Amino acid sequence: MPRKPERRDHDTLKELELREEQNAIRHAAEWQAIEADDEFQKLIAIKKRFIIPATIFFIVYYFALPVLVGYWPQLMEANVIGNINLAYLFALSQFVMAWTLSYLYVREAGVFDRIAARIVRRVKGVSQ
Repeated sequence: MPRKPERRDHDTLKELELREEQNAIRHAAEWQAIEADDEFQKLIAIKKRFIIPATIFFIVYYFALPVLVGYWPQLMEANVIGNINLAYLFALSQFVMAWTLSYLYVREAGVFDRIAARIVRRVKGVSQ
């Protein structure tokens, strides 16, 4: 048989809901301060300068293989090393490209994280 909620449980739940609402308001205010920050705007611009070209490069490189195989099969069938043709080398190069892009992103993400941590420290210092 389920336990009937006591008055004390209800008060505790209301207090919990009130604390959650206050935290949400505080976090919203912190986020608005972060969003308005000039350094945050610069961070977003820096991230876009890396992420957008990297994504475009990845998509173009990735879809180049099926396009080349479909439209220029003679080129892609050309043997380069023994019986290994250009299509196989291009397909294998996509692994190298993906790992290289991952490495470059991780390296850049360290810069992004340091800037973001500095912004958060400054905002939290103001709001506390």
